[in-house]
Amino acid sequence: MREDVLLLGLLVGGVNYLFRYLPLRLHAGQSRPGKRGVAGVLLDTIGIASICALLVVSTAPEVIHDSRRLLPTIIGFAVLGLSFWKTRSIIIPTLLSALAYGIAWKLLTVP
Repeated sequence: MREDVLLLGLLVGGVNYLFRYLPLRLHAGQSRPGKRGVAGVLLDTIGIASICALLVVSTAPEVIHDSRRLLPTIIGFAVLGLSFWKTRSIIIPTLLSALAYGIAWKLLTVP
């Protein structure tokens, strides 16, 4: 592996970790459960945004290379969005969207 790719991965991973950790640490003593504010809403949406971004980045080359993957990818996105909207958690929607993608891929590519 090239050193610049490894360095870039470490840098992005470190910034991503700090972006998630520091707001929680800085506001640890301040408890106002009734008021989330703009920062609270932003932090709540980071999880789904990061999963969607990873899904787009990881599936775009595959969809470009094999157009049969487009419909299962769209199904995965739909399940991810709907289940996140319903549960407001990121764990269950991630697992459900992966399962939906796998099932859609299997059903649509079987001759």
